[in-house]
Amino acid sequence: MVRSALGRGAVVATIVFTLAGCGLAGQGTGDQSAGSGKSSAAALKDLNKLQVKGRAPMTGYDRDKFGPAWSDVDHNGCDTRNDILKRDLKDETFKQGTHDCIVLTGILDDPYSGKTIKFERGQKTSMDVQIDHVVALADAWQKGAQQWPVNKRKELANDPLNLLAADGPLNSQKGAGDAATWLPPRRAYRCTYVSRQIEVKIKYDLWVTSAEKDAMRTVLNSC
Repeated sequence: MVRSALGRGAVVATIVFTLAGCGLAGQGTGDQSAGSGKSSAAALKDLNKLQVKGRAPMTGYDRDKFGPAWSDVDHNGCDTRNDILKRDLKDETFKQGTHDCIVLTGILDDPYSGKTIKFERGQKTSMDVQIDHVVALADAWQKGAQQWPVNKRKELANDPLNLLAADGPLNSQKGAGDAATWLPPRRAYRCTYVSRQIEVKIKYDLWVTSAEKDAMRTVLNSC
């Protein structure tokens, strides 16, 4: 079965070609939309609502503290990873008998690099496209999440707002980085990326460091 849908994402086998990305979407004009339809001005206002604190130690952090990876939290019969692949990929095909759940192939227009990537499910190819936590879980742990109950941490780990299909190597490069230490190499996407981080941190009452706030402000002022 094949399904076409723009703006969806996930596993990779072949990189077809690279698109340049400087000074376009999310960069260049003050009224440009950033994040989930918010202007950069609105994102800056939200940024000023976030608490500024130092980074707490990583003591006690474990991915399992945020629940099992890729749970079916919305009880639609499909795990979160496949939900995000369906959302972010286009021209998907699905495994028969899974009610259009398990994505076998598709095309990702990678927001972080500008590359167009062919996704193919398989042991050697699935990690070429990864699902990025826009606010990394380890970063969240150091900025408030270690005080949360497990259910709230699980919600963050599976919230579509905080998830994005992306180029696997770039996601690995990002690691637990915040905006002060890592931004998408595709400059055209940085306003959207930073605005989305702010939305997540507002929603879950996570704080930012001073350096992180300065980096976010610098990006948004250039939009």
